[in-house]
Amino acid sequence: MRAHGAVILQYHHVSETLPAVTSVSSETFIKHMQYLKDHHFTVVPLNELISSLQSGKELTDKTVAITFDDGYKNNYEQAAPILEKFGYPYTIFVNPKLIDEGKSYVMTWQQLKALSKKGALISNHTQTHNYMHLKQQGETDAQWQARTKNDILAAQKRIKEEIGHDYKYVAYPYGEFNNSLQALVKSIGFVGIGQHSGAVGIHSDFTRLPRFPASGFYSKLDTLSTKLASQAFTIKALNYSDSVTNENPPSLSIQFDMQDFHKSQFACYVSGIGQADLNWTSKDTVQIISPAKLKSGRSRFNCTAPSIEKKGSYYWFSQPWVITP
Repeated sequence: MRAHGAVILQYHHVSETLPAVTSVSSETFIKHMQYLKDHHFTVVPLNELISSLQSGKELTDKTVAITFDDGYKNNYEQAAPILEKFGYPYTIFVNPKLIDEGKSYVMTWQQLKALSKKGALISNHTQTHNYMHLKQQGETDAQWQARTKNDILAAQKRIKEEIGHDYKYVAYPYGEFNNSLQALVKSIGFVGIGQHSGAVGIHSDFTRLPRFPASGFYSKLDTLSTKLASQAFTIKALNYSDSVTNENPPSLSIQFDMQDFHKSQFACYVSGIGQADLNWTSKDTVQIISPAKLKSGRSRFNCTAPSIEKKGSYYWFSQPWVITP
């Protein structure tokens, strides 16, 4: 069977004592991993998944990569032993400057080295987890570009020095990015990875790869199982002003390859508002508009359509927004 995409899962904490919104308990995490095993998912290293897609190689059906953001100590203490038991590879996105400063809540380089020797990939989450798209007071575009580029490359250098890894992937802190940041990431040869939902495929934009958050509210297996079976839309063109915008309500248009879903079954939902308004401007292009203004801060449009070819599987696309005053 031709696979339309793969899924990248995103975790933060595996802990019973830390904020539930970004945590799963060890018990729940084990249930997630057991589900992958019982349903015959192929769990691959992130670099294998990305390199396959970049080369245009369709992945086998039910391919998954597992990732963690921030490099918390509970990843070492609780998540790693569970993953080792299942034999699953995984990636940890870290902030090197916070490690160098000896912050108590993150793993040490020694711990990360130990995990890397067992197969974990260690990758770039910037130096200190700042909002990458924000300019400092009085900063010009050129100064922002130079500072942000230096931040990414300095973090990459430390990871290479300590671990030996040089995978040019950067997970955007808070999942936030704008057009300028995407262009910068592309210009230095990096893959940009967000926190918005959706499957990934050979037609994905590699400056904004989606991941399905699997912690907190999103850890429930009845909904996570649907996401694990999702597929990536083939998008020919995606047009919107910017992901970080004061346009409110925002809108976007998408041109699709329509071969495997019916236009009548395509639907989009706006976080906190409900169903989006759809305007099909041609046989394969839709304009998506929120019926009401979004709250300031992070929001999403989530769009799905059931596959014709693969019964029970949904195409899934998410557009993240950061609404500014």
